[in-house]
Amino acid sequence: MNMLRHIVALAIKELLAILRDKKSRLVLIGPPIAQLLVFGYAASFDLNHIPIAVYNEDRSAPSRELVARLTGSPHFELVGHLDHDAQIAPLIDNKDVLMVLHLGPQFSETLMRGKTASVQLIIDGRNSNTALLALGYLRTILTDFNIDWSRQHGRPGPPATLRIRPWYNENLLSRWFIIPGIVALLTLVVTTVVTGLSVAREREAGTFNQLLVTPLRPVEILIGKSIPGILIGLIEGSFILLVVVFWFEVPLRGSLGALYLGMFLFLLSAVGIGLMISSLAMTQQQGILGAFLFLVPAVILSGFATPIANMPELVQQLTLINPMRYFMVILRGVFLEGDSYELLFNQYWPMAIIAIVTLSLAGWLFRNRMN
Repeated sequence: MNMLRHIVALAIKELLAILRDKKSRLVLIGPPIAQLLVFGYAASFDLNHIPIAVYNEDRSAPSRELVARLTGSPHFELVGHLDHDAQIAPLIDNKDVLMVLHLGPQFSETLMRGKTASVQLIIDGRNSNTALLALGYLRTILTDFNIDWSRQHGRPGPPATLRIRPWYNENLLSRWFIIPGIVALLTLVVTTVVTGLSVAREREAGTFNQLLVTPLRPVEILIGKSIPGILIGLIEGSFILLVVVFWFEVPLRGSLGALYLGMFLFLLSAVGIGLMISSLAMTQQQGILGAFLFLVPAVILSGFATPIANMPELVQQLTLINPMRYFMVILRGVFLEGDSYELLFNQYWPMAIIAIVTLSLAGWLFRNRMN
């Protein structure tokens, strides 16, 4: 009971120290909300309002129908109609358009004869990823046009057509894939920074030596400094989850309990890493620097933006010691796939091991610094 009272007293003292500090309150509240909104709206692989120009030499009903399908799509924005070839190069060179669609003078006549009519597409390849995405949208529009044209004119349809049936993300919205990962990203940042500054703040304030002469044992000090980080992480994570579900309308299909178990294990791992950093740092500036030295590779190696399977084999092995990697799988599994405890067990136990190792190392470092 004495140990429990000591831990609770130290945890309350740590929480009050964080909440009384104006800068700490600002770090906990302001940046996460701003980053959530910025990432939620800006971080997207979807392309909308792609600037495109049309050079239509045919000007027949079929060519106008194809252009209308293009301009009616939310992905494209018609910049203008061209009258001659010389207008194409300046538009591409000055990045006024991403692509120019050129329909030749024999486009409709070729279609009426039952032959394949070619459509030329001039595309800016300087940003290859954007160009490939835009090309995919245009191919879909052209495929739909071909199928409808064949059906209306009694022509044999294409020998094979692709019927798309997406699972888990019916409208293929990249936001549904990205935004759940922001829960892990912001929770990791807040928890690591808060715990990474805890011991360093004591040293700078001159209260570290006072803490050592109290009846508290090193393990009690360590647990007492872990609790505020976990509580703040849970509160921060819960708030972000509410925004993701009710503001960005990302479906939460799985077990909420399975998600919170994963979040708790993830926070234990983050707290262990933060306390390791804090035990080594002599000042808060060093603590912040150490936290961000860990955060940048942790985010890159988590699968947040790029698939882990596309990374080199050695880098894939390094991701196994990154707790954010496993929490990303849990978040996307619960949100999109409806995963339960059983399906996520293989993500739970690696985070539990990481938490045990990091907390043990933090305790060892803390005892060494005390000695």
